[in-house]
Amino acid sequence: MATVNETLADEAVAHAVDLAQYSAGVLRRMVALLNQVDSDLAAALADALERLPADSFTVVRLEQLLGSVRDLNAQAYAAVSRALETELQALAEYEAGYQLSLFGEVIPEPVQVRFPIASISPAQVYAAAMSRPFQGRLLREWASQIEEGRMAKIREAVRVGYLEGKTSSEIVRDIRGTRAEKYADGILQRPRRDLMAVVQTAIGHTAAVAREQFVEANQDIIKAERWVSTLDNRTSAQCRIRDRLQYEPKTHKPIGHKIPWLAGPGRLHFNCRSTSTPVTKSWLELGIPIDEMSPGERASMDGQVPAETTYSQWLQRQSAARQDQVLGPERGRLLRQGSLKLEDFYSQTGQWLTIEQLKSRDANAFARIAA
Repeated sequence: MATVNETLADEAVAHAVDLAQYSAGVLRRMVALLNQVDSDLAAALADALERLPADSFTVVRLEQLLGSVRDLNAQAYAAVSRALETELQALAEYEAGYQLSLFGEVIPEPVQVRFPIASISPAQVYAAAMSRPFQGRLLREWASQIEEGRMAKIREAVRVGYLEGKTSSEIVRDIRGTRAEKYADGILQRPRRDLMAVVQTAIGHTAAVAREQFVEANQDIIKAERWVSTLDNRTSAQCRIRDRLQYEPKTHKPIGHKIPWLAGPGRLHFNCRSTSTPVTKSWLELGIPIDEMSPGERASMDGQVPAETTYSQWLQRQSAARQDQVLGPERGRLLRQGSLKLEDFYSQTGQWLTIEQLKSRDANAFARIAA
């Protein structure tokens, strides 16, 4: 039987996987909002360039003619900001309920009788997430910076295009990109990537705030927060060094080491995939009399930190449904059959292989064996 801390550690990893999948969906919706405006923006840009003769090019004249482009750009990012804030409000509400439900399920009833699990307010989680900066800025400031940065790139592309003697259509194509490349080769692609980084980090930031507030509200049964990093070749050096380290609740002072918490898991850097899991006190540390708990309940509340495990080992012991959720049905089946390990689903450079690539690689291997 798994202990409480082992179950909490397992569920922390599983929840981080769920958040990554949720984040991917939010990213698609936010980028789609930008894409809806890009065609109108390109049309407004083309119209402005047609009214800007090359022999009368000035920065002042350019700024005047790009007014409609600037308005469309501002409207696009205002829509993105509103949509993202709505997503984060829903996430704050979900995370507050998730933490409460998880503890309600895993903490033995005799412990909950003496130490009722405290809930946290979704509104306070959201307010705290919006008022606390991540990577040095508030969410609204990040959106404003990306908006201004995208407009600056458009102006610079127009200026350079005129200096190089390009036509209006060539300048517009440089900015928006080509349909053949799904517009990924245009100057507007960089602001999309910037937005994606901010969105993903904002989601991690909101989830982290919820975890921290829940831990703070339940310090009477929680003695530490344990940093958990997804260890693969995309894991940052900052997260690798912190993996499995423990910190005091609320203050985040290091326990048994000197590595600082800094911004914390999920927001230590852009696109941080780390999370944290609480470490509960033992029944002895809680001062619960031995006759109030069964032997099994006492064993589950031993207060011990779970043994270190890799992501691959964690995935191996999950249910078939959870393996399929993480890997997809076909990869999940291959993992359970023992045909492939988790590492086999990646190339040597860490790229996720498609099923077709896996089949091709296996076919080549069988051919070599036959030869």
